[in-house]
Amino acid sequence: MEHRSLFEPTTLGSITLKNRIVMPPLTRQRSGQPGDIPTALMARYYQQRASAGLIISEGTQIEPRGKGYAWTPGIYNQAQIDGWRTVTDAVHAEGGVIYAQLWHVGRVSHNALQPHNAAPIAPSAIQAQKAKAFIETNPGTGTLVTPSMPRELSVSEIKTLVELYAQAARNALSAGFDGIEIHSANGYLVNQFISTHANQRTDEYGGSLHNRLRFLREVVQAVSAVAGPERVGVRFSPLFTSTDEDRVYIGFVEEDPHQTYIEAIKVLERAGIGYLSIAEADWPNAPDLPDAFRREVRSTFSGRIIYAGLYTAARAAGLVEAGLADLVAFGRPFIANPDLPERIANGWPLNALDAAGLYGGKEQGFIDYPRYSPSTSDVKQEVTV
Repeated sequence: MEHRSLFEPTTLGSITLKNRIVMPPLTRQRSGQPGDIPTALMARYYQQRASAGLIISEGTQIEPRGKGYAWTPGIYNQAQIDGWRTVTDAVHAEGGVIYAQLWHVGRVSHNALQPHNAAPIAPSAIQAQKAKAFIETNPGTGTLVTPSMPRELSVSEIKTLVELYAQAARNALSAGFDGIEIHSANGYLVNQFISTHANQRTDEYGGSLHNRLRFLREVVQAVSAVAGPERVGVRFSPLFTSTDEDRVYIGFVEEDPHQTYIEAIKVLERAGIGYLSIAEADWPNAPDLPDAFRREVRSTFSGRIIYAGLYTAARAAGLVEAGLADLVAFGRPFIANPDLPERIANGWPLNALDAAGLYGGKEQGFIDYPRYSPSTSDVKQEVTV
């Protein structure tokens, strides 16, 4: 077996994970329409990848206003809960573990995606820059658009949003998920409250870093009260540098990202949640996270730590062996290789990614990637995300 450290079992709360390889949240835009309902096709997709130690679902919006991209699934009504139940049942039938990622895009949306064509909601009325929403133009077709100008939330509305996260957690457990991940990365709603780039409030939710972390604290507490903190994870994207690339989303580079995110991680540590997931910069030639930050993350947080980025299997194993990570997530390779853990363990080559099939559509580029079939011409190659 290659990269043996990735295949040592570990625990996540009361759950034993069979390996350290994670399938991270991957937006695929294939929910059933109308209604943004998870489908049997989605169940097949996740079931194919149940050999991961942990699957984290694609982001699923906690309410209609949380939607920033056409055809993404929700988890706020019974039809959606029932749809997700087909997914979790399929994964569990193969011995897999699956968490639901709770998602609210906040200002990274468009009037066309909002109920009654209203303005998106946000901590402050600041339009998102270097970000895109995706709207449907005709059935099955759509286009990327600049997010609309948002409106600022009132304090009472913020309190209601916290309860919407708690209700979404209840819905996820009802749908059979093993736990909850709170999406707090990539410039979406929770991240917007944390960042000075999006939050210019002067009340208890803005100004100081302590105040800007208040929404995160309240959401983590509310979701933990529903699921139990050991079944809760949070995802951050602590960027230390930016890029001029035209990207759908990227997130924020804070004035002091080290301090900002170490303080945010202290919130999670005090809450006693099960894991912290860190999404690293994933554009070509992106710099690595500073070693000092990785070390302080480990010394600050006592739960499980997941990293995701441009990892080779060897580099992922090295991070685990160094004690800096407990699990490592591989995104694009898991899209193209439903049997990714087996391929890593045996050094088998990877299927090529069908970029045209990433977002929207049906079976092509979704459930039609083959499992590995041995042949004498195979050449080993590194696994990257």
